[in-house]
Amino acid sequence: MLGTEILRLAFASLNSNKLRSSLTVLGIAVGVFSVIGVMTLINGMRSSIESGLNVLGANSFQISKFPPINFSDPWTRFRNRRDISFAHANRFKELMGESARVNLQISRRGQTVILRDRRTNPNVNLIGTDENYVNAFNYDVAVGRNLGPEDVEFGRSVCIIGADVEQKLFPDEDPLGKLVRINSQNYTVVGLLAPKGSSFGGNRDNLVLTPITRFLAVYGRSWRSISLNVQAPSQAELQDTQEKAVGMMRLVRGLHPENFNDFEVFSNESLIDAFNKIADVVAAGALIVSAIALLASGVGVMNIMLVSVTERTKEIGIRKSIGAKKRNILLQFLAEAVALSLIGGVAGVSIGVGGGNTVAYLMNTAITFPWLWACIGLLVCGGIGIVFGLYPAWKAASLDPIEALRYE
Repeated sequence: MLGTEILRLAFASLNSNKLRSSLTVLGIAVGVFSVIGVMTLINGMRSSIESGLNVLGANSFQISKFPPINFSDPWTRFRNRRDISFAHANRFKELMGESARVNLQISRRGQTVILRDRRTNPNVNLIGTDENYVNAFNYDVAVGRNLGPEDVEFGRSVCIIGADVEQKLFPDEDPLGKLVRINSQNYTVVGLLAPKGSSFGGNRDNLVLTPITRFLAVYGRSWRSISLNVQAPSQAELQDTQEKAVGMMRLVRGLHPENFNDFEVFSNESLIDAFNKIADVVAAGALIVSAIALLASGVGVMNIMLVSVTERTKEIGIRKSIGAKKRNILLQFLAEAVALSLIGGVAGVSIGVGGGNTVAYLMNTAITFPWLWACIGLLVCGGIGIVFGLYPAWKAASLDPIEALRYE
């Protein structure tokens, strides 16, 4: 028998049992989809990670009470730390002096900004900060002015609004000098931030900046922990600046040499490293789930092929009686098993790539095609077809033609 004839007979047999074949293909597709979808999403996120997680300014790092990402330590360990109070943050800023630019910030999410009869959705991020926030987080003031040291010193009721807030409240008028209302407090708009867009599902334009002293006067200083952004003069001085900052913060916090730091220090690089560790764990989990699903699918392939051998025993006997060799029967049934597995693999890769890229698009990350993982997935599916189809194929090829012809 020619190879094309073997394949034709294999597909004809699969086509004669559409429902059974479809269910087997579906099982394999689910196993492949679970890993291809995750790998597609992770590859897209990795390709966008430097721009997507580059939320801090150049040559800068962040100091806060809590770590940015944590999956290993109990959360109570960080929750029980002392807050970084305004007095601590202000003293730290004074000690750093001219050696670095220090920004203080504290936020309150889920706020509604009101202008007369217009209002935003209750998802605006109100940030109490100082004059260094714009540089610290790579923003530009498009219209008006930045917050000034005097605004912070005197706790003035002024604010800078993000592009999304401006579009909702001031679609056809100049926002400068207008009064907006947040939690029954009036703020005069003195500036408008240039659009930054969204990143990883987060909107960086849906915010309002106000002096940190005004923020604390309205919402109180108890149970408030302030975050600090420290910007070194240059990349070459970043490491020295970070070491000095850790020493100054320990001094401000009154820590003894034997005490561990009760604050976290992280930079763009540490955020990227943390993401990569999480991505590796997710990828490993997807591989384990996929391996279990594919193992179950392989058992399904063997089962359907054994049923097929039983149903076609008389057909096998007829073919052997007219000259079909053992090798021909073996290859035919093996081709059917491999075809089932590869069809499921192709379906799983297609759905996985489509699903992964759909999520990547919604998260504003890069659209990619994981060629390596797609090839690995198809090779694994082919291997499953061979491994789990070999015994049924051997069983079919080993049938005695006389006994097979007698089978009813």
